[in-house]
Amino acid sequence: MKNVFCIGELLIDFVAEKQGNDLAKANNFTKKAGGAPANVASAISKLGGKSYFIGCVGKDPFGTFLINTLTKGQVDVSLAQRSDTFTTLAFVSLAEDGERDFVFSRGADKELTYDRRLSKLFKDQIVHFGAATSFLGGSLEDAYLRYLQEATTNNSFISFDPNFRADLWKGTENIFVQKCIPFIEKSHLCKFSLEEAQLLSGKQNIEEACSFLHQLGTKIITVTLGGEGTYLSTPSIQKIIPSIKVSPVDTTGAGDAFIGCLLKQLALATNLDTLLSNSGPLENMVQLANKAGAITTTNYGAIEPLPTQQQLDQL
Repeated sequence: MKNVFCIGELLIDFVAEKQGNDLAKANNFTKKAGGAPANVASAISKLGGKSYFIGCVGKDPFGTFLINTLTKGQVDVSLAQRSDTFTTLAFVSLAEDGERDFVFSRGADKELTYDRRLSKLFKDQIVHFGAATSFLGGSLEDAYLRYLQEATTNNSFISFDPNFRADLWKGTENIFVQKCIPFIEKSHLCKFSLEEAQLLSGKQNIEEACSFLHQLGTKIITVTLGGEGTYLSTPSIQKIIPSIKVSPVDTTGAGDAFIGCLLKQLALATNLDTLLSNSGPLENMVQLANKAGAITTTNYGAIEPLPTQQQLDQL
């Protein structure tokens, strides 16, 4: 089984306890471990895979809480870094009109520095780039790009999830698109939401969007469609893989559970060319990943509801 290295942010999500109000009216918040790459690493480990988290948190109690959370979930944090800068925080609520109210206080995640030791560790393994904050500057952005080069030259299987956050890119979406292109060009697998696929391609039609993104270089595209399932696109497959029916209570982390489950299965695969030429195994992988994402929505939070392999096997 290949190791999966997940690079990016690990942060505190302060979630307003009383939903339906904007943050100005929220009084009580629940502390949750967050950050898409950390969620993906946790999903992989919970399913019995081997994941590493590469990111930076502060030398403060919140940073310690986050590292302890990943360690408890059997994610390898030996490559994580600690900074004197305070741990990154996010405050989230759902307003009455259904729009998310979001305040982001960026801190230690931007302090991640390049570690030359990773070059040898990446060889023939899986490297997942899934940081929402990776293109916002700081040494993280430089390290992110250098790790892409290292993964490319070391025959890594490269996975990319842009994790677009509209709140962070208002008025500068074109900059976000340009920064994503090198990763789409080099990745074997890209996971997009429908909004991301449309933004990055400039196409509204999902088939046209995927065709454009394939032309940039990526071979496998998954576009998550919520309860409808996932649109899978490769040189030989273009179809929706349906999901299972659940009663969702919190969709936080569903996409991370999906890509984590898919990467765990890919860590067991031996030949990418076989997956691309024979649609069956890859379709089955996506179908199982859909189940992982669906299960995660049936409880609150991003890490706690992640399914075990036993839960998936029982479905």
